[in-house]
Amino acid sequence: MRQITITENDGGQRLDKFLSKRFRTMPKSLMYKYIRTKYIKLNGKKCDKADFVRAGDVLTLYIKDEFFEESQTKSYEFLKAPAKLDVVYEDENLILIDKKPGVIVHQDKSYHFDSLVMRVQHYLYKKGEYDPEKEKSFSPALVNRIDRNTGGIVIAAKNAESLRILNAKMKSRELKKYYLCLVCGKPKFDKGIMEDWLLKNNSTNTVRIFKNKVEGSKNIKTEYKILESNGRMSLAEVLLHTGRTHQIRAHMAFIGHPLVGDSKYGKDKRNFIKDDFKWQALYAFKLKFEFESDAGILSYLNHKEFEVKDVWFRDRISKK
Repeated sequence: MRQITITENDGGQRLDKFLSKRFRTMPKSLMYKYIRTKYIKLNGKKCDKADFVRAGDVLTLYIKDEFFEESQTKSYEFLKAPAKLDVVYEDENLILIDKKPGVIVHQDKSYHFDSLVMRVQHYLYKKGEYDPEKEKSFSPALVNRIDRNTGGIVIAAKNAESLRILNAKMKSRELKKYYLCLVCGKPKFDKGIMEDWLLKNNSTNTVRIFKNKVEGSKNIKTEYKILESNGRMSLAEVLLHTGRTHQIRAHMAFIGHPLVGDSKYGKDKRNFIKDDFKWQALYAFKLKFEFESDAGILSYLNHKEFEVKDVWFRDRISKK
């Protein structure tokens, strides 16, 4: 017989969700059988898979030792990733990280361990703020994503409550994300709000923009303002009103001004500029918290603004 006390980070979720995360090798059919036959009890009583666990609850488990042993002896892949982060802001609930171009946010088949999320976990592990042995189902997680070859601010949540709030605020667009980009040439208007339709091709991981709605397309809204221009290229600030795949890159290319260095959406444009740019000139340089409803433990962040000053292409126009 073993007992598990539910922590703050593990509370607020269904029992079956918690057990699936805690005992990853346990077949679901067996897990449900354990619950049904009272081999798993919640606070000493018979429970249901849909019951919610709360901080301080005690689970009593009469299950095979192998499931505990597997969980306790697993190796931590995140220790293989670097622990250094470029921190823009940090407190007890979250970290704002300046992700550099070339770093992926989540591991894939090519980069199975070195990713931003694993760097965050290693960083917090070294600081003593994350202990996988104590966290039964939660691990520090990223709230937003940025393409591998794009840089900028990425939000990482340190606890489950912050993650829940930030995910909800991101969905309701109460986190304002501003981008800097260099575009080829100079748009006709110095500022504007573009509204069109985007269709994604999952097989090629590319998108197309249309003036009118087509089957499967989604509405996009992109606001831009030209900050500086030398005619050959222009520095623009962009605010996304919608967050679609490659929205800025494809939308600017659609109006005839692709991002400098963007070989995917700019290579067929006559005014495409590559020069010595290794990545497309795009950076999520500023983040504003504009809460329109209660933000719980993160209310102190309301109306706060954070900005990355050192953007690698910011002064390229003046140097040309």
